[in-house]
Amino acid sequence: MKLLNNRVAIVTGAARGIGEAIATQLAEQGAHIAFTFVSDQSKERASALEEKLRSKGVKAIAYQSNAGDFAQCEAFVNEVVQTFGTIDICVNNAGISKDNLLLRMPPDQWQEVITTNLSSVFNMTKQVIRPMMKAKSGSIINMSSIIGITGNAGQGSYAASKAGIIGFTKSIAKEMGSRNIRCNAIAPGFIETDMTGYLKEGEAADKYRSNIPLGRFGTGSDIADVAVFLASDWSRYITGQVISVCGGLNT
Repeated sequence: MKLLNNRVAIVTGAARGIGEAIATQLAEQGAHIAFTFVSDQSKERASALEEKLRSKGVKAIAYQSNAGDFAQCEAFVNEVVQTFGTIDICVNNAGISKDNLLLRMPPDQWQEVITTNLSSVFNMTKQVIRPMMKAKSGSIINMSSIIGITGNAGQGSYAASKAGIIGFTKSIAKEMGSRNIRCNAIAPGFIETDMTGYLKEGEAADKYRSNIPLGRFGTGSDIADVAVFLASDWSRYITGQVISVCGGLNT
């Protein structure tokens, strides 16, 4: 018996990396997938992911939509409800990193990170709670980061956006708990993706790895497995929590 059989899941920013891994694992467990990508350059990857997900026997549709734009989120969610009938799971995964020291950070760079990482979570959550309230159930999973818990020099905008996600997650859990809608966050550590490709080799990689008790960087599957758990009934009494998936780095 699959954990998410015939449930409908949204995954933002799923054309690559952690988002792709999450969409794949949700589909493996029987969920139908509506996922987003932003750039024209990602169309080919999004199309390939569509086919991969459909090969698992589920419905899967890619939508070119910017989670940082409220109007686009509204149109996207309305279309998903019309096409799929409902929304049971929302994984707010879309995110970017524009690292810079505060003295060198221009306001537009700060705002771009906050809009993409934090405002997108507000935009999507505000839209998906309506069909979830109608169904009297739902699971919202927000992708934070251990950097949002610990902070990191040169990552002020990223840390602020990911810390904001944690506060937002806890607030929504308290607001929506009476409607049987759960809201949790995942805080990944160093995960091997395109964004962290520079960490794979060399002295910097060895230094970071030496601080991880499990002795390795994480994979997309490590994050996706936790997302499946939070999306499923196995976590039915868990809400408002932040689960660090970091190999013990944040210990």
